[in-house]
Amino acid sequence: QVKVVESGGGLVQAGDSLRLSCAASGRTLTTFSVAWFRQAPGEERDYVASVSWNGGDTYYEPPLKGRFTISRDNANNTVFLQMNRLEPEDTAVYYCAVSMAGHTGRGQFEYDYWGPGTQVTVSS
Repeated sequence: QVKVVESGGGLVQAGDSLRLSCAASGRTLTTFSVAWFRQAPGEERDYVASVSWNGGDTYYEPPLKGRFTISRDNANNTVFLQMNRLEPEDTAVYYCAVSMAGHTGRGQFEYDYWGPGTQVTVSS
């Protein structure tokens, strides 16, 4: 069993940056791939980015590439999502998801464990 928890969300202004963290307990994240998803009010949960188990491969929802960066620190069992030049449209609950099989795709079904989410609110 892997317990996943996100942190780092908050209320910021447009143009600001935030770094979200995803930490795990119960098992190490070092052999699992990890993704970030987000869900805006009244919308479906959407894929944001994913990273392979060793950090060697990263993938992004195309419109977010260049503003968002996913990375991992396996020594500290943590995955990050650096978000720059935030826009009001980035307002959402951000979720971290873990794939034990090493999947890095866009489908929610590919991920086995999810955190409760962290709220990001960007004011204009």
